[in-house]
Amino acid sequence: MAVVMVLCFGSLCAALMQSLVIPIQSELPELLSTTASTASWVLTATLLGAGVTMPVSGRLADLYGKKPVLVISGIVLVVGSVIVALSDAVGPVLVGRVLQGMAMGYIPVAISLVREVTPEHLRNTAVAGVSATLGVGGALGLPLAAWIAQDFDWHTLFWVSAGLAVAVTVLTAAVVPHVRDAHPGRLDIVGAFGLAAGLVGVLVGVSKGNDWGWGSPETLGMIVGGVAILLLWGWFELRQDAPLVDLRTSARKPVLLTNIAAVLIGFGMMAQSIVVPQLLQMPEATGHGLGQTIFQAGMWMAPAGLMMMLFTPVSSRLLTRLGGRSTMAIGAVVLSAGYVVAVFLMDAPWQLMLASCIASAGVGIGYAAMPTLILNNVPAAEAAASVGLNSLMRSMGTTVAGAVMVIVLTSRTTVVAPGVPEIPTSGAFQLCFVIGALAAGVGALIVLLIPRPRRETADGDADEAVLAGSR
Repeated sequence: MAVVMVLCFGSLCAALMQSLVIPIQSELPELLSTTASTASWVLTATLLGAGVTMPVSGRLADLYGKKPVLVISGIVLVVGSVIVALSDAVGPVLVGRVLQGMAMGYIPVAISLVREVTPEHLRNTAVAGVSATLGVGGALGLPLAAWIAQDFDWHTLFWVSAGLAVAVTVLTAAVVPHVRDAHPGRLDIVGAFGLAAGLVGVLVGVSKGNDWGWGSPETLGMIVGGVAILLLWGWFELRQDAPLVDLRTSARKPVLLTNIAAVLIGFGMMAQSIVVPQLLQMPEATGHGLGQTIFQAGMWMAPAGLMMMLFTPVSSRLLTRLGGRSTMAIGAVVLSAGYVVAVFLMDAPWQLMLASCIASAGVGIGYAAMPTLILNNVPAAEAAASVGLNSLMRSMGTTVAGAVMVIVLTSRTTVVAPGVPEIPTSGAFQLCFVIGALAAGVGALIVLLIPRPRRETADGDADEAVLAGSR
């Protein structure tokens, strides 16, 4: 239990980095003496660092053992946090934020390790708990960061994250056992750089498309160039004896469909994180805004984050009784239901809190099932790398969600008063909720296309004959 708690704590602290700067985002241009466009990279930098690092961390863990990678991830988080805490210029802050994003490589490695170090009767609960932290950290980071930013200097945010990172590093080194789980092979350096270049192109293009314009040469160049690099990377990986990501394993139907569904469920998780705070903070004079402060909005969102963690035992029981396939489908349906509730209940903060709690319960269930489905269908030598790729797919979904929600909210606006900037209409928020519901619903349908195992063991693992057939 101590090991599981440390892995959950470490994953939670790494995931907090996603939302750490959201409360001060509008103030960053003044705080860093830069333009709004440049300051927006402070948020994007963490996304890029996480997206590139998660599959690479997983591969390193498969090759050299999981504990060393976990400890190094904690050290990277310490260094990144201290760099930002000591900086007032945008350059060092961006470097520190990239390092903070890279520390999220802790999460997929922790998920794959927890199955090895827990007894069978605790395995599903442990996997569900660690996996849920990817959503919990992002949700709880908002009220925590809002409180610190409201009452203290903004650098305190990063001194707190540095303190948490030190605790993560020390606890991981002292408590987590060093399992002799290294596998023979080598790190595909060319593949790592190729994946990084392709992902940076796509993620930057999608995340900055609203600022640059979706038809601008910069946006199209980044997206098209990134996709082209990824295609070349895939061609290269298929010809390697020890690839960074085994695409043949990833192409197996259960793994492929799980990763596609991960994009849609990640989309669903992020959509509410973007839309609900805006609706809560919009002035009441608009007619549909709820007039909450940043801190109040964060507190209304906090129960949703806790809901993901509270549903860990529920997810565990579902995994034990129904298996990963049915559990993930249930999670996607519950997530979709949360958005349907939000379409009709958005007139008071408590109503949005209720809808967010339902949606977050679905995210928690779905996130718990994803690694189980992945780990049941990949060789042990590729476990951490495959979970890292799945985590990357979730991040891709959150990136796309951010772009889509901004497009919807800026395309349907109204004028409240002369000289006042246009604001999104009530219908724009409802359309965002409808899109979130549809994305989660399609995710549920994709999950149901995963082949059903003929029988499952107590922890949801398919028997070896079925596993061989799925390959």
